[in-house]
Amino acid sequence: MTDKDGLLADDLNTRDITDPRELRALTHPVRLALLEVLAVQGALTATQAGELIGESPTTCSFHFRQLAKYGFVEEAGGGTGRNRPWRRVHLGMNIPGTSQDGETAVAADSLTGLFYSRMFARFEHWHRVKHTYVEEWQEAASVGEWATYMTSDELRALAGEIRSLMQPYVKRLVEANLRPEGARLVEVLAASYPVEFARGVVDTASDRAEQSGGA
Repeated sequence: MTDKDGLLADDLNTRDITDPRELRALTHPVRLALLEVLAVQGALTATQAGELIGESPTTCSFHFRQLAKYGFVEEAGGGTGRNRPWRRVHLGMNIPGTSQDGETAVAADSLTGLFYSRMFARFEHWHRVKHTYVEEWQEAASVGEWATYMTSDELRALAGEIRSLMQPYVKRLVEANLRPEGARLVEVLAASYPVEFARGVVDTASDRAEQSGGA
């Protein structure tokens, strides 16, 4: 459910997050799990959310309040205490891939690192349990890796093309009536980045400085 630098793809209600305090507020696995489950399930109480993500209602209630403090969730109306349903305020979040402010850059890197860890964990889980799915879903799922040479402009254009391909599908996440019969929740991961095979696939700060002409 992630776009290039956010939780969801384009064409949904999105929020730009550049304040390091807001970035740090999101950098918690339970809070990310709550945002993910709200995106998929819609409004939930702390008890309902806890059952889905494997946390106690008390823990979920606390983290819902923290997310609300920074404007990421809000009460959906009805209920009291832990029976209050919560919903996401924004279904998409754009996180800066680069920043001139050191504090923002560090906070953004920490948050995106947690995003990536959660995504790869889901991918690894699929790899472990794919044999339990019916054959048609095993055959439909795919994994690919390509290496080639591109300019930065070409790489940026490729990312745009991938996002364009996803556009016809992203609204199905929040509009159930758009989902065809037999559809199920699917996660699509796409990552593209320069590598240095000659140096053990380690892109160090000095490597990047050489590429940019820096000292």
